[in-house]
Amino acid sequence: MIDPHPDLRTEISRTLWYHTIELAPGVVTPGWFDLRPVVDQLPWPDVRGKRCLDVGTYDGFLAFEMERRGAAEVVAIDLDDHREWDWPARLRATGAESLAELAGPEKGLGFQIAAAALGSKVRREGVSVYRLAEADLGRFDVVVCGSLMIHLRDPVAALEAIRSVCAGELMSSEQIDLRLTILHPKLPYARLDGTSQLCQWWTPNTAGHVRMLEAAGFDVVQRGKPYADPFGPGHPVPGRDVRSKLVSAVRRSRLGNDGVPHVAVVARPAL
Repeated sequence: MIDPHPDLRTEISRTLWYHTIELAPGVVTPGWFDLRPVVDQLPWPDVRGKRCLDVGTYDGFLAFEMERRGAAEVVAIDLDDHREWDWPARLRATGAESLAELAGPEKGLGFQIAAAALGSKVRREGVSVYRLAEADLGRFDVVVCGSLMIHLRDPVAALEAIRSVCAGELMSSEQIDLRLTILHPKLPYARLDGTSQLCQWWTPNTAGHVRMLEAAGFDVVQRGKPYADPFGPGHPVPGRDVRSKLVSAVRRSRLGNDGVPHVAVVARPAL
């Protein structure tokens, strides 16, 4: 059988994919995570006819989803240089180079390939979340931010910057520490890394995620239940040691699959 999309498959092979996205019938990117099974579980604000922003878009899955749901305009922001990540001190000299070897030197290539294949009108801007400003991008009716805060040294400052351009609602979907959520369902806690090769910093429990938003000047108006971002076809195979198997079993029991625990909430700028 003749492959109807050989050129697209070649394009896909040029970069590492974070998101699993169907770009054409039977053509799916090998993302580390596959949000398609859980995307409808998120507490989506109504984006129809609205101006929307996706913060930390990477390959653009959430931005394209807002466009699919009827947004009038979608802007997506992310860094243009691997060196701009919040690298821990131990990795600052080598982190960007290592990431470029893994993901490719051209930051945002996956987004470009996906947008072209989908015929998308989403506009990507190379802007750090810390530098979000109304004077540069204007204000947005709906802002979405997914799986970004864990990679930031100062997530509260980032959320304050998001608040400065949010005229309506923010849907914040972030990784949580499931153990801290189970042990301390009401008290805000977070686990600090700061040395990881994955450039990870703070992993809050559910209450900690809410408190970060409140500390940044948001009022939380809707809380979703914890869920897991499923691993995609490109994700490294999880460990098979006893501890890894136990963690996977707990996640499957609590969340339905053994992906990475997340929780999504909707918030509005406090008056």
